[in-house]
Amino acid sequence: MTGLGLSLPLLLTRLRERAPGPVRGALRGALAAGLGLGACAVLVMVLWISSPFPDSGSGGALHTAAALWILAHGAEVIRTDTLSGVPVPLGVSPLLLLALPVWLVHRAARDAAEESETVAGVWAGVAVGYLSVAAAATYYCADGELRPSWVSCVAHLVVVPVAAAGFGVWTAYGRPYGPLPGPLARVIPEGFVREVAPVAVRAAAAGVLALVAGGALLVAGMLVWHGEAVRESFLHLTGAWSGRLAVLLLCAGLVPNAAIWGAAYALGPGVVLGVGHTVGPLGSSGAAMLPAFPLLVAVPKAGDGSPLTWAVGAVPVVAGVVVAGFVVAAGAGWSWRRTAGAVAGAGVLCGAAMGCLAGAAGGALGRTALAEFGPVGWVTGAVAVGWICVVGVPVGSAVWWWRERRNRPTEAEPQPQPEAGLEPVTSPELPPEPYDFFDEAFRPEP
Repeated sequence: MTGLGLSLPLLLTRLRERAPGPVRGALRGALAAGLGLGACAVLVMVLWISSPFPDSGSGGALHTAAALWILAHGAEVIRTDTLSGVPVPLGVSPLLLLALPVWLVHRAARDAAEESETVAGVWAGVAVGYLSVAAAATYYCADGELRPSWVSCVAHLVVVPVAAAGFGVWTAYGRPYGPLPGPLARVIPEGFVREVAPVAVRAAAAGVLALVAGGALLVAGMLVWHGEAVRESFLHLTGAWSGRLAVLLLCAGLVPNAAIWGAAYALGPGVVLGVGHTVGPLGSSGAAMLPAFPLLVAVPKAGDGSPLTWAVGAVPVVAGVVVAGFVVAAGAGWSWRRTAGAVAGAGVLCGAAMGCLAGAAGGALGRTALAEFGPVGWVTGAVAVGWICVVGVPVGSAVWWWRERRNRPTEAEPQPQPEAGLEPVTSPELPPEPYDFFDEAFRPEP
């Protein structure tokens, strides 16, 4: 091949260009899975090589890398090397790792769709190519210390690439909005789908960002408040620099989880830290025997709430105001009903998104005391809907009323009527003012 002047990358490029849409999508999907799996393998192998006392060989490190890649999709793995000998589930997935496979699949589907005209074929090809590599990786780590939970793996390893590939294909075609199916088209007007729904979606995204940002600020403040305890826990976990680097990377991967936990705490339902133990702004029942981990040291102690903990309610209030302001700014000229409906719809979408994020940010860390760990998804979502609607609808209505009041045209004053028999006196026309370039150039826009 080298003598003929053809290298392996060139052959792969020509094969990908000449292959039909589904085959091209399958190649890109397999490549996306391989890149994600390779990134996890490189990270784990670097930590294994730098460890002064590795517990297993290179085969064990590769099994751990495959399990870490599966865990990055939100799937649950089973830990078998426990002190009691009883396997325990590990279901808290670092959400920062989820960004890598989602971005790789999205980009693979988008690039494949831009080079082909078969939408369904590209979508199915990318998903099949990715799932083929995922199946091989799952089978490979089935006999390791971290074994996949088959039900959870089948669910997450299918949903994540299929959804990301579909979004990538949709992005390649400009994210069009098609007509609703027959039953929904008869219930939901087309004007609502074309005008109100996009504004509600963007406003819901802004509300989710406001809640997560507020939760991140809350967690950062708690870590600073308990800075000494956080530092001691970090130093006592391990004495080797490679181990401390691994703990630091794990903390970085769990930063999105912590931000969502902070948002759930600010919303009111709080966070479940073990069976029967809930931590919230209205009160805390304490926590179970938590691991000595830096992010868990800042958990509030058991006790009733205080004005300081109640103050975190400002986070959902700000989120409701953000949603209302976004809808009012984007819906200029709308009626009051349409504005209020858009705010309420954005609240429902924001609650659904927060429920999904809260469910993904938690999981099980054991079978008994730590079988429930993290915020409860459906409770967090329902409370988020209530906060956004209760705060956003009145604020949006008030802003809409104020804007309509200011834009309402004033009635013209009645002009005096001339007396009978008298001609109205008209003032002579004044000559036009000379053109002033600077006055025209710097005149403020209306």
